[in-house]
Amino acid sequence: MRIVAGLYRGKKLFSPQSDSVRPTADRARESVFNILYSMIKTSWAEISFADIFAGTGAIGFEALSRGAKKVVFVDMDIAALNKNLSLFPNEKNKISVIKNDATKLYNISEKFDIIFMDAPYNKGLSEKAVNAILNNEWLAKDGLLIVETQADEPFAIDERLKLIDKRKYGIAAFYFLCRD
Repeated sequence: MRIVAGLYRGKKLFSPQSDSVRPTADRARESVFNILYSMIKTSWAEISFADIFAGTGAIGFEALSRGAKKVVFVDMDIAALNKNLSLFPNEKNKISVIKNDATKLYNISEKFDIIFMDAPYNKGLSEKAVNAILNNEWLAKDGLLIVETQADEPFAIDERLKLIDKRKYGIAAFYFLCRD
């Protein structure tokens, strides 16, 4: 697993051998960021990014490599994430880690321009986490929420959100959402 583009392009990330962590594939990550480039109306240097159910942090580190001004990682188990954090010592001032259940987020002052969420597949956690994100106002007014699910997993889009795009890459589906 490597960073696909940006300042840290080609940098290897720690990839656990455990089945409990399933990083988004490099090609899917690249495709998601290509879509984001066409959607965002500002430079990456102005983007606050949240990686929910962060796992290894691959998505958040990709955003960091592309120039995001801030990346917040949220996960209950941060062991794999911590190993990868050690690979980015020069970026500590741009990174925050919240060890928390993503379905029980709390209100914070920061609003995020882009939130990427990759809950464990087929456990019914995506809708709960989206609800927590919206109820606690993590998503900026014009922000984008990307939800990764297993391609055949049911996902009910919250009525407060509007589907902009949906893509399928391998076994994964990606929903690009904004506030309705």
